[in-house]
Amino acid sequence: MPTYRDEAVILRTHKLGEADRIVTMLSRAHGKVRAVAKGVRRTSSKFGSRLEPFMVADVQLYQGRSLDIVQQAESLGSYGADIALHYDRYTAANAMVETADRLNDAEATPEQYLLLVGGLRALARGEHAARSILDSYLLRVMALSGWAPSFTDCARCARPGSHTVFVAQMGGIVCDDCAPVGSPRLPASAFEVLRALIAGDWERVDSAPDRDTAAASGVIAAYAQWHLERGIRSLSLVEGSR
Repeated sequence: MPTYRDEAVILRTHKLGEADRIVTMLSRAHGKVRAVAKGVRRTSSKFGSRLEPFMVADVQLYQGRSLDIVQQAESLGSYGADIALHYDRYTAANAMVETADRLNDAEATPEQYLLLVGGLRALARGEHAARSILDSYLLRVMALSGWAPSFTDCARCARPGSHTVFVAQMGGIVCDDCAPVGSPRLPASAFEVLRALIAGDWERVDSAPDRDTAAASGVIAAYAQWHLERGIRSLSLVEGSR
């Protein structure tokens, strides 16, 4: 049976039998992987703690017909403990790994892996507000999947200008002529936060008023869930922790 080795972020786990787990991972070179980790629920397991959600590991796997088998796992990033200590970080991390799990196999690229690792690392270290790290991740993961929103020109007719309406179904900001009747408007300062989040301008994001970051979060949640075609369940927990 062929084997391979890769770096991977643990997205979720499920119990299997009395001592095993099914582990879903986003790997650097092999995309999303589902594998059986045998005996990891036993107290004598050598690598059970390395295969928990939010952990980054160097794993060696046997390639199976439907599920691979984890042979070895070495820790590369132990982010789970620091994230779990803070409810806002924990809920944001759950929303991030749930989003990563929704990616199609074709979208699970090395760039997606590195983006998720960077986001989890930032959460564990508390580098910025947890919701802002999540929002930046969601915008960038959408862009990497080919769904980059427009925050400058009209997403429908490409008219330049200072537009104030964002419509997720249309792909971003739209002008008054293209906006559906009754579309809510956002202040220009909220669009500045959106542009800063996708560009990684953390100085601008960290200094933004709460009303602007809250408005940006609502836009991002609507946009991400529209393109994923179903809700991100963990986002409801994130909203509750605001």
